[in-house]
Amino acid sequence: MRCGASALLPAGRRSRLAILMYHRVLPAPDPLTGEVDVATFDFQMATLKACFNVLPLSEAVERLQRGTLPPRCAAITFDDGYADNVNIALPILRRHGLHATFFVATGYLNGGRMFNDTVIESIRHAQRPSLDVPAAGLRDVPVRSLDEKRAALARILGAVKYLEADLRAQAVAGIAEQSGARLSDHLMMDDEQVRQLVRSGMEVGGHTVSHPILARTSTEQARQEIRANRDALEAIVGRRLNLFAYPNGVPSKDYEALHVALVREAGYVGAVSTSHGAARHGDDVFQLPRFTPWDRTPARFVARLLRNALFEKPVVLSGIPSVATLASGVAA
Repeated sequence: MRCGASALLPAGRRSRLAILMYHRVLPAPDPLTGEVDVATFDFQMATLKACFNVLPLSEAVERLQRGTLPPRCAAITFDDGYADNVNIALPILRRHGLHATFFVATGYLNGGRMFNDTVIESIRHAQRPSLDVPAAGLRDVPVRSLDEKRAALARILGAVKYLEADLRAQAVAGIAEQSGARLSDHLMMDDEQVRQLVRSGMEVGGHTVSHPILARTSTEQARQEIRANRDALEAIVGRRLNLFAYPNGVPSKDYEALHVALVREAGYVGAVSTSHGAARHGDDVFQLPRFTPWDRTPARFVARLLRNALFEKPVVLSGIPSVATLASGVAA
């Protein structure tokens, strides 16, 4: 293998599937969020193509189940539905001849703004030295220096994302009002950009309507978030969706066994989490692990790919109720 470790990552039933997870690809480095920028993404894709066999995720899931994956197998995914996925990432993917799957939260298409982006930009452009988030029990969170803003972002987002939906919306609106920042309404894709992905040979997957923490919603709310998102995306792209990504995606904390069953009930054939590691033959294809490659040099990027692929088995949930059980109302 050009990057080594052929014997460690063989083909067939002993193969492992490494799934990379991205959110945004920015035109320039962002010292606040650390999101991947265009130059970093470009070298990562070039390195990934040189070292791994990159498959469309749907094909990889099918071959994982059959035990026919090639050696050093990888797939690329994006979450949420940012416009820069189309404007910046897509041309790079096409230039390198790579495929990716884009998991889209439909409630933010066509001029919407995700709650986390409201928080990020409010902190970035805050016109006061500190922010309060009473709903999350946070007072006088300093936001003067870059280091303070980084710490505030981790602290505030970590608390706000787990609030009930209405309370989360109120808290985020309060942060924006305190900040006095002017916020962009052009961060997310529109319907035509979603279609552009599919026309370019990419895949679109489900990611709920409003990106809730499913474990913090009622069963019926979770079912509606999953199904309404699927229906909206299928209407936009004119084809059936195969794959789903759990919002935030940490097993037990962000989704539970019930939600795995709801995704199956909705007609998906596989789903991804954010549990670290690589998938193996026989793993639950509705709880496929993923990881985010933050590395800024090719050597570190390859090292992380290999470490992740050799990671011990990821955390998954057991005791998944059947679709028949859900239909009977026992689990609802």
